[in-house]
Amino acid sequence: QLRLVESGGGLVHPGGSLRLACAAFGTTLDYYAVGWFRQAPGKEREGVAAVNRVGTNAKYADPVKGRFTIPKDADRNTVYLQMDSLEPEDTAIYYCAADPSYRGGLDRHHYDYWGQGTQVSISS
Repeated sequence: QLRLVESGGGLVHPGGSLRLACAAFGTTLDYYAVGWFRQAPGKEREGVAAVNRVGTNAKYADPVKGRFTIPKDADRNTVYLQMDSLEPEDTAIYYCAADPSYRGGLDRHHYDYWGQGTQVSISS
């Protein structure tokens, strides 16, 4: 059974950077597409970035294009979310998720396995 654990959240100033990690346990992520999602208070959970199972094709939501990347480290069985030029609007709980059907993408309904989330707060 796949288990996902996020880490790396915190409080940073606008313009700062954070790197979130999504570590997988129980099986290899080689069989899953992985996505990062976020949910701000009072808003629906939205897709931020996603990568295919081999880590060669990434997709990004428009608000984060050019600022976020989603590298995958197969040796560590971990997918990261590198976030640069952070803005107050990026404040949310960030979740990683895995899709065993390979569909992936930014649609949260494609994903079966979810981590517990990590808080990201951007404030001066």
